[in-house]
Amino acid sequence: MKFASFSLTAAAFAAALSLGTAPTAVQAQAAEQFVPLLVYRTGQFAPLGIPWADGKQDYLKLVNARDGGVNGVKLVFEECETAYDAAKGVECYERLKTKGTGASGFDPQSTGITFAVTDKAFNDKVAIQTLGYGLSQSVDGTVFEWNFPLLGTYWTAADVMIQDILKKEMGSLKGKKIALVYHDSPYGKEPIPLLQKRAAKDGFELALFPVTPPGVEQKSTWLQIRQQRPDYVLFWSAGVMTPAGIREAQASGFPREKMYAIWWAGSDHDVKDIGAGAKGYNAITVHNSAARDKVHDDLKKFVYEKGQGTASNDSSVGVMAHTRGMMISMLQVEAIRTAQEKYGKGKTLTPEQVKWGFENLDLSADRLKALGFGEIMRPVKTSCSNHMGTDWARIVQWDGGKWNITSDWYQADQSLIDPLVKEMSAKYAKDKNIKPRSC
Repeated sequence: MKFASFSLTAAAFAAALSLGTAPTAVQAQAAEQFVPLLVYRTGQFAPLGIPWADGKQDYLKLVNARDGGVNGVKLVFEECETAYDAAKGVECYERLKTKGTGASGFDPQSTGITFAVTDKAFNDKVAIQTLGYGLSQSVDGTVFEWNFPLLGTYWTAADVMIQDILKKEMGSLKGKKIALVYHDSPYGKEPIPLLQKRAAKDGFELALFPVTPPGVEQKSTWLQIRQQRPDYVLFWSAGVMTPAGIREAQASGFPREKMYAIWWAGSDHDVKDIGAGAKGYNAITVHNSAARDKVHDDLKKFVYEKGQGTASNDSSVGVMAHTRGMMISMLQVEAIRTAQEKYGKGKTLTPEQVKWGFENLDLSADRLKALGFGEIMRPVKTSCSNHMGTDWARIVQWDGGKWNITSDWYQADQSLIDPLVKEMSAKYAKDKNIKPRSC
């Protein structure tokens, strides 16, 4: 567990007294904003979790080192290890939610943990930020007041995958078979409702292949794939399951160019050891995975060159999982900054005030460029009713040595997704006895 805080030390206080310049209460304790960091550096998803956690922490360090915090408010943080276990995640949430003046929002870093803490967040009034994961219906801010699935959900991801496949198939999927090979958990099951809708609309057969966690053993799954011969495989995996699946696809002769992986199965560590064996493997991404931007240079200059980086060296700076971690912290920092515009610059904010910031994000292209993310991601704007913002996504492909962008930016088909969001959020509200708020 790591904790960083910024305040006068006892020695400094004593020195000030000896000079007759005892610091005032404000001088002695600078304003601080607490950011909890749920991470999984151990367990089945550790290969993904480690660079993700490093990126989240590194960006907070960068804001403190380069900018002096957010309008002078220092960011303090504490990591809590979940090992991607929902029960441990709940323990971490409970321990950190009231630390300091209260948690500035949680990135649970797990769909299962998100499911487990969503009900608690309603009562605790603390934001849950789930960039690219979590409950897909939580886009609806009228029901899910405290959930923010920023930039995209598993439904938008599945829809964009089908759009790209449609383009390859000249606009028709009638008579085709598409398989979903998925981690048998809430995470892996999340895209199924949307894919069922798309199958009905586009005329393809959907075949489901659950894989028992952690997913190291997949021989029987890929034997079935070989026997049933689907035209495409959508791969909902993460951690150790991903390279295991790619190797089994290679061994069974399934073309990797016919595989489409969710963003958590499309990081450098998933394919680099397989190299040419993964050539053609596609992944969806919510950011420009091939891009390097000013934020990477700043992180090296202000943090790593001073020996303060979270990782042992800067070799992970710029890899996809690390960049996504930085994006998550950047969005959290900008929610704090946005909330300060309403509640007072230079002030420590309550969790409820930070939630207002998440709900009123407006990161334009110019603002993203100023933050050093202009080449990495597209603009995002949230509202009371829309807690996702705009769902831009694109496809990248592994060429045996690096990722290449192979598509333009897509957006999901809202004619399918909006009714599904409304249907599922209304069901949630009814089941939980929640009265949707008026926006």
